Amino acid sequence: MTAYLIRRSLQALVTVFLVTIFAFLLLHLLPGGAVRGLAGPKATPLQVKLLAHEMGLDQPLPVQYIKWLGNVLQGDFGYDYTNSQSVGSEIAGTLGQSAYIVGLSLVLAIVISIPVGLLQAVRRNTFLDHTMTVVSFVLWGVPTFLIAFLLQDLFEDQLRWIAPNNEIASFHDAFSSPASILLPVATLTLTTFASYSRYVRSAVLDELTQEYVRTAIAKGASRRRMLYGHVLRNAMIPMITLIGLSLPTLVGGAVIIENVFNIDGIGMLTTSAALQNNFGVTLAATLIAGALTVIGSLIADLSYAALDPRVRLD
Repeated sequence: MTAYLIRRSLQALVTVFLVTIFAFLLLHLLPGGAVRGLAGPKATPLQVKLLAHEMGLDQPLPVQYIKWLGNVLQGDFGYDYTNSQSVGSEIAGTLGQSAYIVGLSLVLAIVISIPVGLLQAVRRNTFLDHTMTVVSFVLWGVPTFLIAFLLQDLFEDQLRWIAPNNEIASFHDAFSSPASILLPVATLTLTTFASYSRYVRSAVLDELTQEYVRTAIAKGASRRRMLYGHVLRNAMIPMITLIGLSLPTLVGGAVIIENVFNIDGIGMLTTSAALQNNFGVTLAATLIAGALTVIGSLIADLSYAALDPRVRLD
């Protein structure tokens, strides 16, 4: 297990390193370059040259990258000249509420989808199974922003159960006001639940056809013990991979709902930075998204190995 842990951790580090290279190079391909994006289309060549020198963007790309990576490793993501503050402080001010909303949505989706998927598999081809299948496919197929608008219209405009135009500007706002995050969390939970429940149903159905299930029944094992002690446990092993790899999707969904529900999170910050050609913030947000993808995959693989000895042996 130790060798597997070291090997996968090293692979993750290499992947993150490659992500930093590609993100850095791609953002330098902005029309007119990163400096022109920051200075604006009306800036004179002298202004562009001075800004490039001040930011160190007139140096060769390898030198720029090494300096930037060294600063990132020390927690310094650079300075945002557009908003006149450090990139790290901007991200720190928005990351808490985004992580709280995404994390809460993920936990709720898992808690709801596992019993629903198991129930569908046990009662396959019944009215309940067909109904939940239709609901899952609808939630899966409808865009996230449309679900957000529908919930907003129903609970804010029609029923008026939630005050409209709530603004979440900090983690304290999100944590201390559950009503303000109810609709954003519900939106992400519904879209995530749709895929998780279908996966749980398929995995449980696949396990129910295995030989060990028939052997356990033949030996007199109770239905409850067979389902919860064997079938569900084995069905959850591949589910871990899905959960780990769904983190980037949840973050992408958060970008949408933050703009719909007026949440001052990292998703809204990234969107504004991209529209303003804000090089530093966009680069930092891209790096964080890539690192989350790699970390999610690493956690999934390590959890998979901990639950399934065959992975470690291979």
